[in-house]
Amino acid sequence: MPSKTIMDQLKISPLHVFDQPTLHEWLNTGKLHITKYDKDQVIHLEGDICDKMEILLSGKVAIKHITADGNVMNVADFNKGDLLGGNLLFTKQPYYPMMILALSKVEVLTIKKDQLFEMLTNYPLFLKAYLEVTSENTFILSSKIKHHVNLTLRDRLLIYLKSESKHQSKKTITLPESKKALAEKLGVERTSLSRELKKMKDDGLIEFDSKTITLLF
Repeated sequence: MPSKTIMDQLKISPLHVFDQPTLHEWLNTGKLHITKYDKDQVIHLEGDICDKMEILLSGKVAIKHITADGNVMNVADFNKGDLLGGNLLFTKQPYYPMMILALSKVEVLTIKKDQLFEMLTNYPLFLKAYLEVTSENTFILSSKIKHHVNLTLRDRLLIYLKSESKHQSKKTITLPESKKALAEKLGVERTSLSRELKKMKDDGLIEFDSKTITLLF
């Protein structure tokens, strides 16, 4: 019998359109399947075939892209309720273009392609919810990639620092992540980030230490 926690988690996914008895039945009969991943476990490698849709029930995953020069770019983070593979499943080349990595312990609910197609065909409300979520995911990923490609590292850093300064309501911000993680988010090597921070300090834009950055502009 699926736990109450799992049923509550499904309420924030496209499956919220179904009643609980139906979801219970599908989980018990294996039409829907739950898979668990450990922190730092690779869920999908770039180039893996996408043959199922996955709904993130708990935890957090990162969409990462390895650039031609070997840098790792953190394109986006997905949280519970988000879909993985929904925008790829019915394409002519259903292969993951980027790596998906578990940032914490993760639970996903998987629906195989044939089963998903049957559900989309027979339940219009589910079809609508599915299209809304997959469209939003596609928009987010496209915007993130375009954002990284068109801006210099300094531009990306300034946007990040301004955003954190506004979020923390102060000019001296405490970095919410390691500089290595920030470098991945910006799509550069840790050493490249350090060099740019030093240049920005030399240009009078910031002061920084190991844990904080002070905006001087």
